[in-house]
Amino acid sequence: MNNLEQIKSELKPVHSDQEYRKYLSIIDTLVDCAENSPEEELLELLSILVEDYELKHYPIEPPDPVEAIKLRIEEQGLKRKDLISYFGSASRVSEVLNRKRPLTLEMIRKLHRGLGISAETLLAG
Repeated sequence: MNNLEQIKSELKPVHSDQEYRKYLSIIDTLVDCAENSPEEELLELLSILVEDYELKHYPIEPPDPVEAIKLRIEEQGLKRKDLISYFGSASRVSEVLNRKRPLTLEMIRKLHRGLGISAETLLAG
């Protein structure tokens, strides 16, 4: 990038999809830049501006609690019986995963501590 200083001097908050796409295009050219280089500094600035725009215009909703639990089971190679200590019984595991019983605060605490699922995600239901 020959004109790094010009690009930096023209940086401003992203207010439109056109500006957003322009910044993404520049980021794409900088993504493999050298560490501690002027290009990396520009990449960081652009990333901050793009992230701010995305948070405002493309918010990510927390995942469904039951789907988060099922994903963690799959990621860790667990079986439903491995969840009994979090839910209290095999029937409760089945009821929660089949959406017939809501998570209790105690279940949420245990799942958060034991499986590392964020409390925010577990409370989203």
